[in-house]
Amino acid sequence: MSDEQHSAPHQTNIDHEVGEHNIQILGLDIHNPVFVISAILAVALVIGTLLFQEQAAVMFGDMRVWITSTFDWFFVISANLFVLFCLAVAFSKLGRIRLGGPDAKPRYGYLGWLAMLFAAGVGIGLMFFGVLEPVTHSLTPPLGIDPADTARARAVGMAAAINHWGLHAWAIYAVVGLSLAFFCFNRGLPLTLRSAFFPLIGNAVWGPFGHFVDTVAVMATLFGLAVSLGFGAEQIAGGLNYLFDVAPGNTTKVILILVIISIALVSVIAGLDKGVKRLSELNMAMAAGLLLFVLIAGPTVVVIATIFKSFVDYLYYLPGLSNWIGREDTDFLHGWSTFYWAWWISWSPFVGMFIARVSYGRTVREFITWVLIIPTVIGLVWMSTFGGTALDQLFTDGYRGVAESVPELALFKMLEQLPFTGVVSTISVFLIAIFFVTSADSGSLVMDIITAGGKMNAPVQQRVFWCLLAGLVAVALMLGGGMASLQALTISIGLPFGVVLLIMCVGLVQGLRSEPK
Repeated sequence: MSDEQHSAPHQTNIDHEVGEHNIQILGLDIHNPVFVISAILAVALVIGTLLFQEQAAVMFGDMRVWITSTFDWFFVISANLFVLFCLAVAFSKLGRIRLGGPDAKPRYGYLGWLAMLFAAGVGIGLMFFGVLEPVTHSLTPPLGIDPADTARARAVGMAAAINHWGLHAWAIYAVVGLSLAFFCFNRGLPLTLRSAFFPLIGNAVWGPFGHFVDTVAVMATLFGLAVSLGFGAEQIAGGLNYLFDVAPGNTTKVILILVIISIALVSVIAGLDKGVKRLSELNMAMAAGLLLFVLIAGPTVVVIATIFKSFVDYLYYLPGLSNWIGREDTDFLHGWSTFYWAWWISWSPFVGMFIARVSYGRTVREFITWVLIIPTVIGLVWMSTFGGTALDQLFTDGYRGVAESVPELALFKMLEQLPFTGVVSTISVFLIAIFFVTSADSGSLVMDIITAGGKMNAPVQQRVFWCLLAGLVAVALMLGGGMASLQALTISIGLPFGVVLLIMCVGLVQGLRSEPK
């Protein structure tokens, strides 16, 4: 029995509410107006960006600077609140509540569950930034630390990198995922963002406010996914140039996006169990193999020591990195941290809904532990292994290949100093591509569910539509200003959606408190 077939206690009579907004046309089962408005906005963005590429590049660039410098306080405060909220819920009596009711049984084992939420969440990003960030932040350390003080610069550099991929990122995902899972599996509401506001506004969620929330969620998912696809395309293009001297220009990146999206369509058509789950498990197995190789072939003792030291440094520098008042390192705060919090917020409907989709039967405490704590530990080990190896090459061996490379080549330049460079680099390109595919088909599945009014068995051609559209948005924004455009759109949609997430926390607590103990 699939998780969408499980019956939820306290079933709310909402079938007619969903049905009255859904229309069937050309074999599609779409939610009106969410599907229509989201599709029109996305198509208009693609056309407008392609027609006015130079103007779009300037506009997106200015927009990013304005948002990050004006609303840095909002993103930092929100990210901190999400971490505290998740920890408070997990360690309270509410943590004993089971998603789906007291007798619900998990559908997926721990490893399969972890593989899917991790591959959809941050896999492709860790491949891109796992080497780049520790080196970059160590050479230009935040918090006013002198780069000449190598020991402190390395410590804060690693802590800053882990901070961007640690508790704050996963807390944002956990808020959305837990809200959606609880209200779907325990209250029988549709698996859409509007359901999280039912305790606050009741049946008004079926009206304009609900349409607005779901539409913003679709756009946030679309733009967040486009950023991920952009990073993936840049790194694959860089790898192909490094290995086979393929020109890494926009033409190559566009072709890569289209090819990977085409492959993702196969997984989309195959469905969750046959497509996403199998690819996610393949991702995790290959990533674990690459991690083990770097650990053994690199400076093993140094890396192991770095893992433990990074944990301590992360906790030590966490208060300073989580503060926005009186910061002199505004370039770091705005260019890195603020962007990351906005990126995670924009990705939260996608990752949160996907996590909710596969988390039936877990307790709230178990959910937060596996969605917040364990991925943070994995990210810490990954950053310490890859970034620690690159830092040892830089400061011990004097190798500046990573420090002087373009961002997309950081991983390959680090691997250049290890045995079997060509083979391992080729495997890395393949791994990035698989992460690319996993993100695309997971995101398509989520956008399809939202625009189908929460239905999890909508016609497959709808998932195909969103998969293709995600690729086109990534291509359009790549041509209309490159990664700057992708990042600017992510930040712009993350700002209003951050407010949505804060309100969502209130609705979740009210819902959990009303659950029979």
